[in-house]
Amino acid sequence: MNRKTLFSFRSVLPAIFALCVASAVFGQAAKSDLANSLSAKNETGTFSLKSSLLGREVSYRVVFPADYKKNSAKRYPVIYLLHGLFGHFDNWTDKTRLAEYAAPFSFIIVTPEGGDGWYTDSVSTPNDKYESYLIRELIPEVEKKFRVDGDRSRRLIAGLSMGGYGAIKFGLKYREMFSIVGSFSGALDSPLRGQNDKNLRPSILSVFGAEDNPARKANDVFSLLRAVSSDDLKSLPYIYLACGTEDFLFQPNRDFDALLIEKKVPHEYRELPGTHAWDFWDAQVQEFLRAANHRTNMPVK
Repeated sequence: MNRKTLFSFRSVLPAIFALCVASAVFGQAAKSDLANSLSAKNETGTFSLKSSLLGREVSYRVVFPADYKKNSAKRYPVIYLLHGLFGHFDNWTDKTRLAEYAAPFSFIIVTPEGGDGWYTDSVSTPNDKYESYLIRELIPEVEKKFRVDGDRSRRLIAGLSMGGYGAIKFGLKYREMFSIVGSFSGALDSPLRGQNDKNLRPSILSVFGAEDNPARKANDVFSLLRAVSSDDLKSLPYIYLACGTEDFLFQPNRDFDALLIEKKVPHEYRELPGTHAWDFWDAQVQEFLRAANHRTNMPVK
């Protein structure tokens, strides 16, 4: 995998930036039309895992590659695709045509349940251990139950909003596990939010505790990235970052892009017109699939 790519839309001159944005928007529209015209649709299944960490049975969904049943000897790369706050494991397949978008590629896509738990082990609710659940229970379960290629180079994770935060955090904390991470409208400053955000505040207080709780800094992606040594920076996964310019999380995404540039972490940052809404995430998951396919050197069907 080429580790030299370092790309940010906002690092170019304003005029070129505007041209790039326009090109990206029209390019996305054309690619979206292509995806929408696909008649193929990958098979989807819903499964459950009896979690000892969460103390209950938890559902997850799997989108299988089109040739999964026909090619019984083949093992596939896997993408864990995380939902946002107030969402559930079935959001990605119910609110987008994910199974159609995945049809040209050879990924197994897993959409886990994350509750409103910020993909973190809660400081206040003993059984809300969503970070440990995904790392210690779900991933081993998926790699045992399905024909997943368990090599780090074939394991990816991405998500929207809360899930974008979770994906970036997993990529920083478990860099030996993931080769590519993606964040669409990521709530990247969530552990440091609190008093003035009435929508996010209840879940943030429940998961991360009061503003002086050490769990806040321990799960802050900015602090995690700054703590990575110069030698270990080379081992970080490739990062795909995207946020709409009208999104309320726009500035934290810009700030994280700036930190990635400062640390010279290979990544790409897409800054496009858009709000915190499904039309943006629908377009970005298509873009991420194409980017992930290219970087994992998988053929397109």
